[in-house]
Amino acid sequence: MNIQKDGKNVTSRREWIEKLVESKGKVDIEELASHFGVSSMTIRRDLMHLEEHNKLIRTHGGAVAPSSLIGETPYAQKQTEHLMEKQLIAKQASTLVPEGATILVDSGTTTLELIKLLKDRNDLTIVTNDITIAAELVNASPKCIVTGGELQLGVGALFGPQTEGMIRELHVDLFFLGAHAVDEAAGVTAPTLEKAAIKKRMMEAAQTTWLICDSSKFSKRAFANVCQLTKLEGIITDANFLTSFKHENYHDNMVIAQA
Repeated sequence: MNIQKDGKNVTSRREWIEKLVESKGKVDIEELASHFGVSSMTIRRDLMHLEEHNKLIRTHGGAVAPSSLIGETPYAQKQTEHLMEKQLIAKQASTLVPEGATILVDSGTTTLELIKLLKDRNDLTIVTNDITIAAELVNASPKCIVTGGELQLGVGALFGPQTEGMIRELHVDLFFLGAHAVDEAAGVTAPTLEKAAIKKRMMEAAQTTWLICDSSKFSKRAFANVCQLTKLEGIITDANFLTSFKHENYHDNMVIAQA
């Protein structure tokens, strides 16, 4: 089949788009429009149709195969996975927290390890949307502020309009961002729009944002966009990153946590 010739045929074009998504894992709207000789709006309608039939998931500027996206990992599983790496990352991240700082801490198990290292510092104010992190600080030295919001069962993260509304009122020194997936092109992504929205609000509230995540999160994509990597001050990850990835593809300020 000649793709260019059949580009004007709706059924043929959509069949080809489906095949391209299956083979490549992702497609770009502008590239498809040029490829088939149709408008970007036509391609958007094609992608909407294919998404309705569960053939792909639309993203900003394109679409990806459903199998290429990672979802939410159960909290109990996350607590034990890559624990040593998370502890090393947390130790490195703790050195970035200046005296008297007010920090935002994202929900997650890597950020929980960071809080364990900061819990004796009485000069800090820590804001979080994670009830597990808040529980770690119940009898600790820092001042702790919990955002409020709807509780994500089985995870412990708070989200929703109340959470976003409170964060919009804040101005903090430093935000430690966690990630479900990090891709050199897509940037940081989250499994739900609600989680992505909270992370975006936190970034807006902070003077500086550092991404802290273990190397298993790289070269992966989740459903909802959070930010491009250029928006970050830097990334802290573990040494396993060096065996699989090139740091220059992700960020100029890539910090490798060593034992």
